[in-house]
Amino acid sequence: MLWVLSLHIMTLLIWVAAAVYIPLVLIQVVRAGQSGDLDGFARTPSAVDSIARFVFTHIATPAAVLSISAGSAVFLINQSVHFWLLVKLTLVTFLCALQAALGLLIIRAEREQFRGLKACSVVVLSLFCVLMLSIVWIVLAKPVEPEWFPWTL
Repeated sequence: MLWVLSLHIMTLLIWVAAAVYIPLVLIQVVRAGQSGDLDGFARTPSAVDSIARFVFTHIATPAAVLSISAGSAVFLINQSVHFWLLVKLTLVTFLCALQAALGLLIIRAEREQFRGLKACSVVVLSLFCVLMLSIVWIVLAKPVEPEWFPWTL
């Protein structure tokens, strides 16, 4: 059980690091594109942000899948259902939506549609950080079920 939990935490850290890195790369692509200085990047659309695409497809997404799978295994092995766990899973659902948003931002960067890309990257980065801090707080604090909660677990 401990090795599954360790796998979950390690892959989660890799996922978070990659997901924080991608918007930063996209912001640099926007800066280079707006200044007309795309010399550091190839001019073909698929190679404009090849670093972001590589990190997204080869590091962030596989780490996310492994982290969610290992976390689900821990959940099934423990056979526990707690209020804090349901809140954590809800927040992880939002993380998955942000992961998909990162993919859409990469596509916009590839098409050199820089209008609003920097602002969207900052918003996704900020939301990702807030969600991760919330998940860490929920997991460490393990709040009890509030009285207003409609279901008994």
